Amino acid sequence: MAPARSFIRAGAAVALGAALLAWALFGARAEAQQQQQAQPQGWQVCNETSFVLEAATGRPDGRAILVQGWTRLRPGECRTAVGAPLARGTHYLYARTSSAHRGGRRQWSGDARLCVDTNQQFAIENPPNCAASGYEERRFRRVQINKRDGWRTSFSEAAPLTLARARQQGIQRLLEDAGYDIGLGRRGADPRRIAQAIAQFRAAARLAPSATEDQLLDALEVAARRRSDQVGLTLCNRTRGRLWTAVARRRGEGWESRGWWPLNPGGCVRTIDEVLIQDAYYVHAALESEAGTRYLAAGGEPFCTSPARFAILGRDDCESRYYSTAFFTRILPRQRPGLVVDFNEDDFLAAGVAPRAAPGTIAPDAPAARETRRGFAPQAAPEIPGEAP
Repeated sequence: MAPARSFIRAGAAVALGAALLAWALFGARAEAQQQQQAQPQGWQVCNETSFVLEAATGRPDGRAILVQGWTRLRPGECRTAVGAPLARGTHYLYARTSSAHRGGRRQWSGDARLCVDTNQQFAIENPPNCAASGYEERRFRRVQINKRDGWRTSFSEAAPLTLARARQQGIQRLLEDAGYDIGLGRRGADPRRIAQAIAQFRAAARLAPSATEDQLLDALEVAARRRSDQVGLTLCNRTRGRLWTAVARRRGEGWESRGWWPLNPGGCVRTIDEVLIQDAYYVHAALESEAGTRYLAAGGEPFCTSPARFAILGRDDCESRYYSTAFFTRILPRQRPGLVVDFNEDDFLAAGVAPRAAPGTIAPDAPAARETRRGFAPQAAPEIPGEAP
């Protein structure tokens, strides 16, 4: 959603003044609310970041671990994820940022591997094998809880924020994600521009004058997600098996390859979340099957990969740098800001059939060898799955 070019007209100055006053009073009001927080009942998780977070928890239940998610947390918000009474001992916590934010999904994680459903709300007894049960593995942080009535755990950024400041910066971040200019400079954001953007968004979203800050945050997240869905490179798994995907593109004067993004059947992931401005991008995928790994039928161009998650600069001398060489298939945005690549069963070779290199050069103006949405993958799926690095 792009902001209108003209904002201050008859009557708009009044709205801007009200927005400036509300923005000035907001910090003090939120600080007062923070000081009045009561002792938590149950396990309370707090968001001291400028992102909208989605949290998942794990708790002991006899010999099993019950995992559930997702608890949505606005910036500066605390919510009870597990009710009292609590079981004493090791609990588990993980969070990811909302897909509305630019820059890829960030994670708050640890070293405990548990299963999650990345696409919807879930509550499961953690299975021994995530992929075999249709789930994905994530690394949770261990939290030692020694009180049965209440416990509080906070998510934070590198630069600590109070709950009040987190909410203020969260509104600023979502305004930017939704396409509004808030005048960021060396001294930070311009309060007048922020107030103007808020007033403009309230009018565009038709928010009532009495709409709360929670309602403002929710509407901003919807607008930012709608905008993000229109740009970037999204990969979708339309097969019956699990996919391992990666992408490659130019970075400055060189090249970068990045992976892995594991995709269960029906899953999608946005691997690039900015406007596609380059002439060409490259993708590959490997499909797991009972007969073995199946590779995409389209030809490819060589790039470097690694069995674990990777972000590799350069595409030459992969083996001498302790990487592997794999083939990526070229796709052409053709001046479109975003693309969705669907991988279907008939895009893949039979198990045991080796993939091939595509003829031609890697020059940006070279024609695509085959249908541009197809890709190619290395001979082994990665060993360490995870969300976009």
